Amino acid sequence: VVTCQDERSQLQNRLKAEAVLRTRLLDIKQTEAGAQITQERRAQVGSADRSEKIRTYNFPQDRLTDHRYSMTFHNLPKIMDGQIDDIVNALVAADETQRLEAKLA
Repeated sequence: VVTCQDERSQLQNRLKAEAVLRTRLLDIKQTEAGAQITQERRAQVGSADRSEKIRTYNFPQDRLTDHRYSMTFHNLPKIMDGQIDDIVNALVAADETQRLEAKLA
């Protein structure tokens, strides 16, 4: 609701009130759009908490842990050199098992 009694003419007051109302509505719409964009960005980025980690590379203990499937692999220098066939095969097998269990459930 907008009221305006600045001018002497009712028409001028009405035009001024409509302009104020238009401005307020535009501001509300822009605020809502900005809030939605912010919410979508936060959902995509995440919080980088420990619970969101996919893998942990532990160099002192020569260990790689994949937290999605609770798998641990050793010999980190070999993994860092690109010899990851064992890891890929294990993760593919775990993923297939998880998908089959989800279909059966």
